[in-house]
Amino acid sequence: MSAVRRTLEADIKELEEMVLQMGSKVRESLRLTVKALKERDKDLMNWIIKNDDVIDELARQIDQKAVATIATQQPMAGDLRVLIGIIRTITDLERIGDLSESVAKEGLKIADQPLLKPLIDIPRMVEIINGMLEDALQAFMLRDANRAEKMCLRDDEIDGLRDQVQRELLTYMIEDPKTITRATPLLVISLFLERAGDHTTNIGEHVIYMVTGEVKDLNI
Repeated sequence: MSAVRRTLEADIKELEEMVLQMGSKVRESLRLTVKALKERDKDLMNWIIKNDDVIDELARQIDQKAVATIATQQPMAGDLRVLIGIIRTITDLERIGDLSESVAKEGLKIADQPLLKPLIDIPRMVEIINGMLEDALQAFMLRDANRAEKMCLRDDEIDGLRDQVQRELLTYMIEDPKTITRATPLLVISLFLERAGDHTTNIGEHVIYMVTGEVKDLNI
């Protein structure tokens, strides 16, 4: 094996480890949104907001290293697809982190008020997204296109839960307009989580591209 090839493989391995590190931080941030919302914990919400800067910085480092690797190593075929897939993956991970931050900001709006209703469907949405993310990152590391595609199918569950949340909250608001200020942030949060599911599905698409070279749209 040539020295150039060894260097390229070492760079890709380091980038993969950085992506997993970023993914872990994104999953933690997303998971903690549920705890913060249930407990109306403003300190935790503010931590989630600040932690997004850490995620953004890691994304910047990965992007710079991936671009530098492409420029200096001039990878071909499969290696180039992997590096492009890494850049696309961190873009979606960063956006999921942004959405966790947005959920926390919406949570701050109702942190001083009692919850309108027990949180059931929103935590379930987060649980599904985090499970999808775990599968997506495993598929990324194992280059497992089948696992990636199966993971993407769960996005329909998230969409169904979003619809359920919205129906229930709209019923509250119609029956008692005084609940609007407490219901609206939860409505918005359900939309943010639905978008997080879409970005997770995008990661599955990137894995499929990395492995097969095929561009699939699974957000349908």
